[in-house]
Amino acid sequence: MTFVDTNVLLDLVLGDRVWLERSRAALARRQALGRIFIVDAVFAETSVPFDAANECEQFLDKLDIERRTMSPEALWRAGQAFRAYRRRGGIKTYVLADFFVGAQADVDRLALLTRDFKRYRTYFPQVQIISP
Repeated sequence: MTFVDTNVLLDLVLGDRVWLERSRAALARRQALGRIFIVDAVFAETSVPFDAANECEQFLDKLDIERRTMSPEALWRAGQAFRAYRRRGGIKTYVLADFFVGAQADVDRLALLTRDFKRYRTYFPQVQIISP
């Protein structure tokens, strides 16, 4: 089982010229190993290019991607990762979606498919990162 980050999904939605085929292939490889999940923050970010929620839901359904509700433990870990980020000089004033994704992958001990591996490695070093 694998969590997938927004950037990989947007590669598919937007047809990114550089990443489309790599992201599609990486997602297919992970699907061959088991179920694929996202958290609600990834749904929100992925939904931006769509005109209606059901269009985004249909896109995810075609890819057989399931939304997973975040656990209280993961929510707490996301907050703690944000706290560490701020202490390291981070300038954002809100918990970043990456922290929600990384925290749930960490709690569930699942791999994470992403192109944005630096932040995840920094704040969730136990999470196995898969890059397209």
